Amino acid sequence: MLSMQDKQTIIEIVRDVAKTEILPRFRSLTGDAIDTKSGFDDLVTVADVAAEKAMTARFHEALPDTLIVGEEAVAEDESVLDLLDSSDLVLIIDPIDGTWNYANGLSTFGVLIAAAYKGETIFGLLYDVVNDDWIETSRGQGTWYVKPNQAPTQIVLSQQATDPSLVGVFSPFLFKDKGHRKSAAETQTKYARVIALRCCCHEYRTMLNGNVDFFISPKPNSWDHAAGILAIQEAGGVVQMLDGRGYQPSVREGMIVVGRSNEVVQSIIKDFNWYNQ
Repeated sequence: MLSMQDKQTIIEIVRDVAKTEILPRFRSLTGDAIDTKSGFDDLVTVADVAAEKAMTARFHEALPDTLIVGEEAVAEDESVLDLLDSSDLVLIIDPIDGTWNYANGLSTFGVLIAAAYKGETIFGLLYDVVNDDWIETSRGQGTWYVKPNQAPTQIVLSQQATDPSLVGVFSPFLFKDKGHRKSAAETQTKYARVIALRCCCHEYRTMLNGNVDFFISPKPNSWDHAAGILAIQEAGGVVQMLDGRGYQPSVREGMIVVGRSNEVVQSIIKDFNWYNQ
C-alpha cells in the first residue's frame, strides 16, 4: 500500500505544486482565468487545472501503479469515478478545495488528498496552502497536525457529553430541492451556531481543532470528504450516512453526518430524519 516514505513524497509533491501553481496565481487571476462548471457559483480556475495536472504527473512518476481520481478530471468525464471501486491503490485529488474562495481572493482554501485501497480510505492530507501546514492521517495511526520544523501534534476529539446547543458546519443551500432548503434552515435554528466556509478542507480542520461539534453534507464527493472523514475517525469522531450506511469514497448519493461522538451523530440524524421521508 503506502509506506511512510510514500506519504512523505505525496506531501512534498503537494507543497511544491502549491508553491509553483497555486500561490503565484492567488489574487492575480484575470477574468479569462476563471470559468464555471455545473453552475454560476461552481468555479474552476487555470490554477485548479494546472495544479491537478502537475500533481497527477508527479504522483504517477513517484507511484507508477497508482490510479488517480482528480476533481477536474471527473468534471470532464464522470466515468473516472468508477476507479474508486478498484482494488488497486487510488489517489483522490482536490487540487484547490474552496475554489470560489480562491477565485474571490479569500485565503480559506486548501488541497485535499486521499488514498483509497480496496474501496477504503487509508491516508488523508488536509493542506493549508497559505500557511504551509497540514493535517495528515493514516488508518490505524491517528490524526496529526504538522507544521514544518516542529514536532507533530496528535489530534484527539473530545467525547464530553453533548451540549443541547451544538455548533456545526452546514449550509441549507447545499440542497438542490427548495423544500429541503427550507426544512434544513428551520432545523439549524436549534443549534447555537452553524457555519459554512465553502471549503471542506478548512471545515474539517475547524472540527479537528475542537471548535465544531458536527458537520453535515448532502454532497458526498470523495475529493471533498474522504481525507477529512478518515481524519475525524482516526481522531475518535464518528461518521455515518444519514440512512445508516457507513461511509466509503465510492458513495455518490446521500447525506454525510460527521460528529465528535456517536451521541452527536445520532442527535443530528434524529434532527434531520425528515430528509429520508
